[in-house]
Amino acid sequence: MTYNFDEIISRRGTNSIKWDSVADDNVLPMWVADMDFKTPPEIINALSRKAEQGMFGYSFTPHALYDAIISWWETSHEVSLKKEWLLPVPGMIPVISAIVRTYLQPGDHIIVQSPVYNHFFLLIENCGCHAVENHLIYENGNYQIDFEDLEMKASDPQNKMLLLCSPHNPVGRVWTRQELEKIASICSRHNVMVISDEIHADIVYKENKHVPFLSVAEDYDLLSVTCGSPCKTFNLSSLPVSYVITKDQEFKKQISKILSIQETYGINPFAAEALIAAYTHGRDWMEELKEYLYNNYLFLKDFCKDHLPNITISPLQATYLVWLDCRILGKGSEELSKLLFKEEKLWLNPGTMYGSSGEGFLRMNIACPREVLEEGLKRFEKYINKRQD
Repeated sequence: MTYNFDEIISRRGTNSIKWDSVADDNVLPMWVADMDFKTPPEIINALSRKAEQGMFGYSFTPHALYDAIISWWETSHEVSLKKEWLLPVPGMIPVISAIVRTYLQPGDHIIVQSPVYNHFFLLIENCGCHAVENHLIYENGNYQIDFEDLEMKASDPQNKMLLLCSPHNPVGRVWTRQELEKIASICSRHNVMVISDEIHADIVYKENKHVPFLSVAEDYDLLSVTCGSPCKTFNLSSLPVSYVITKDQEFKKQISKILSIQETYGINPFAAEALIAAYTHGRDWMEELKEYLYNNYLFLKDFCKDHLPNITISPLQATYLVWLDCRILGKGSEELSKLLFKEEKLWLNPGTMYGSSGEGFLRMNIACPREVLEEGLKRFEKYINKRQD
């Protein structure tokens, strides 16, 4: 490999949310979706050049940013975009909130497919709306969409929007074109708008292929917007930058207005430079990253097979977040997470963060050097072995 993903870099004392949220240096955090790898050197160099200018006044969003997004989606996802369809924004959650406030009124209902990204619930609450759970179907470690339930919920006129997570966090699913077409058909039939959060679109493994929802929605009478970002792929969470893709120019203007009202309009110039560098020069790094991450997943599977055979691992088609079925341990997710933290200093996310159907599950972030992953798995094994003694 050209890039060294085995390098262990200390992040303690850097104001890292992942590593500095607790004072105990013995805690191993494998929770929040934040990679323990340096961002690509091409991005670091671009940011260094920007800093060396020494001038940090007001700035426009560079034209190169639009060109980089268009080129990336053409090459990565076989979708042709136009500049006027793009709205650069400072982060995924602020723009989804703006879209919700543009289209809905307080008291309206939004469908989510749980277990799903926990901030969806908080976002919906903050917008004065109500989350309606279209629980995914779980069978033998695999997740599918409950289309019968989705049809029923979409037919309720109170449920005016679907917040789609594609690829899905935390269960690691890549939705197929056929699944997305069913979603589009149901939502079109019942006049339900779709926001597609595709922040994990680039971390997709092996034979799986991400299908942008916009490439499906164009065949239906359906209002939808797609939100993308390089932040998860290139470890840029502290330089938040994302973008909306929509052909509806009037809707784009309305979103821009709400963003201005929220005081969340405009992109940090360093974040803009990071996006341009990532999408222009980061592909080789990304491909090596995906290979390393998938090998981490295989290592985890082999470890669990040999040492934690009762833990069921959902197939990882995308993301670097592994979904662990721990129900055999007879503990609730919150209790299990707290016990692992207290007894073994291992910090994993409880499944109930992602909705009621996450009970009995844990989420583990495997975007770390192999040595760190092995240590985390050994701590998990030690906890279970103590319960069996």
